[in-house]
Amino acid sequence: MGIMHAMLTLLLLAQAPASGSLAFTAPPAWQTRPPASGMRVAEFVIPRAQGDAEDGELIVYYFGPGAGTIDANIDRWISQIEQPDGSPTKDKAKRTTQTLNGLHVTMVDASGTYVAETRPGATERYNKPGFRLRAAVVETPRGPYYIKMTGPAKTIGAADAAFTAFVGSLNYKP
Repeated sequence: MGIMHAMLTLLLLAQAPASGSLAFTAPPAWQTRPPASGMRVAEFVIPRAQGDAEDGELIVYYFGPGAGTIDANIDRWISQIEQPDGSPTKDKAKRTTQTLNGLHVTMVDASGTYVAETRPGATERYNKPGFRLRAAVVETPRGPYYIKMTGPAKTIGAADAAFTAFVGSLNYKP
């Protein structure tokens, strides 16, 4: 899948009342995997950096219009990262906004201990120190798409330029 994957531009066609799709070009090093649920429209494995114990992952979500606010989703993601000193991650997270290819994009970057639920609604949580979250919310005419990349900080740092290029390749096709 490597070479072919690198040459393909994927179209995300989630179910929604509006027509159109979000297109992007995925970096060749990222491995696709089947989406684990209907809300996940694309998933990628981010190869681990040398010395890291596990790979990272990037998931593209589409919940449809009216599925919570962008700020609520960003706040939830930031709350999945705890600081070793107990201080609020929200105060340390970097949040930026920009327009890319005519789309409003909000980006978030946070590091710490990853404590998200192991699956939606579960009481069990991860406890992964030294993790990093890179995320983007892309506002389209059919509603926002949510992009979340998590993994060991070194792995996510090594994929930082690829993440930026991925987000820069986003384009809405009516």
